[in-house]
Amino acid sequence: MYISKSTDGGATWTQVARIDSRYFNAKIGEGLRNGLIVSPGGNYFVITTQLGAFQVFPQSSPSETLVKAIAGPRVPYTPPKLPIPKKGGDPVRANAVEMTADGKHLIVGYGYFDLDPQILRYHKDEDGSWIEDRPLPRLPTEMDILSMQFDDPKKLDPDYLYVGTGDQVYLLNLHRMNWSRIDGVGPDSAIHGMSVVGGLHLAACWGVYMPSGPGTVRRVTKASFLLHRTTDEVGSNLRAYSIEIDPSKPKREVVTSLTGVYTSDDSGQSWRRLNDLPQEEFRTAHFNSDGSILVSGIAGTFLVSPFSDACSPRLKIREK
Repeated sequence: MYISKSTDGGATWTQVARIDSRYFNAKIGEGLRNGLIVSPGGNYFVITTQLGAFQVFPQSSPSETLVKAIAGPRVPYTPPKLPIPKKGGDPVRANAVEMTADGKHLIVGYGYFDLDPQILRYHKDEDGSWIEDRPLPRLPTEMDILSMQFDDPKKLDPDYLYVGTGDQVYLLNLHRMNWSRIDGVGPDSAIHGMSVVGGLHLAACWGVYMPSGPGTVRRVTKASFLLHRTTDEVGSNLRAYSIEIDPSKPKREVVTSLTGVYTSDDSGQSWRRLNDLPQEEFRTAHFNSDGSILVSGIAGTFLVSPFSDACSPRLKIREK
């Protein structure tokens, strides 16, 4: 597993860290559920894998990367509710991760389809280590945690935490420590990704959701997406992995999905597919300040400019 950085919007990359196989397990679904958060200033990273959560400190050589485990829950020795490919005492899989803007507080979601999701909160010790605080209130669901975001990622002391699970979206009041549910999400909607720019936007297993009011969202049903590459079938039942909004121009949106990458320049009223990209699934996207977008997936990482005046997106694959 590698971490690279770019200082020119993704045109060129430099490897800064290498995490070897001691810290992940590719045999049991590694990849889609891995989380990554960058500390303020980019001095270190926090990653989540099948073997828990880790601090990653780049060194002068990527091969000398320092990796420190963050203490997390362990698989109980009592039989789990559902069979899992782990044994008692093994670390529970870490999933979604969030860090406050000042880098002093960390929240990590844990669970592996064992009907026992957990969210732990940490504070940074004087030596830079993460120390567990009191546990957060138990989630009102047994489904896995797939995504998380603070209500205001730039705020040093956020008021709320959004949590997307395998069935719904929940909102935790970080002051009162009580849960509520976001209205408008359909049943059994695995929430793979979310964005809070301009309101809560959701990328779900079979659909995309837009904000419709305080604590509510609406599913996009009129827009047409390509469902199957080999047919002309279209509809709104898109298996979406992420949704990102351009902070400088919130009407611009991008969705990554099982069938490719889609963009909208009218707040999700209409969408078009970036057909110049490889015929593969894409999982993450990021807006640069100039409106270009980094998209990443099975085929690699690409720099696209779908909102430029050119007739087609400019593509550049990330060098390995």
